[in-house]
Amino acid sequence: MGSRRETVDVGSVAPDFTLPSQTGKMVSLGDFLGRKPVVLFFYPKDDTPGCTKEACAFRDDHEEFGRLDAEVLGISSDSVESHRNFAEAHDLPFTLLSDAGGKVRQLYSVPSTLGIFPGRVTYVIDREGVVRHVFSSQLAATRHVQEALGALRAIG
Repeated sequence: MGSRRETVDVGSVAPDFTLPSQTGKMVSLGDFLGRKPVVLFFYPKDDTPGCTKEACAFRDDHEEFGRLDAEVLGISSDSVESHRNFAEAHDLPFTLLSDAGGKVRQLYSVPSTLGIFPGRVTYVIDREGVVRHVFSSQLAATRHVQEALGALRAIG
């Protein structure tokens, strides 16, 4: 097998990580395990058209995620300050995490599009920390929300 990193896929235990949020507070995936499912969405960049659409779709359905007792976490390599501005500009009610250098993106083996654009991938992780659903689409930005909600309803 060699030292090739495994891809995080359905059935994988989600790798834990700690990153700063848009408020500067350190947030770990482990903070939520045992308590609630987590929707982890990796997106390319703050304030770009597709990412803004995706983030606003997660915002618009935030109450539904709350009803399903799920925590929504967005991750890109933008700075804490960029995330703070993005969250304020679009009234985003969920946590954005700053993955400077893309270490967590690598940990999850999130692919690049055309080898240059950071990929857009959403992971639904159950209370026990197991990945139950993965949706990857650079272009269908808002479909990530429907996919995540469907997966959360399926795992109950």
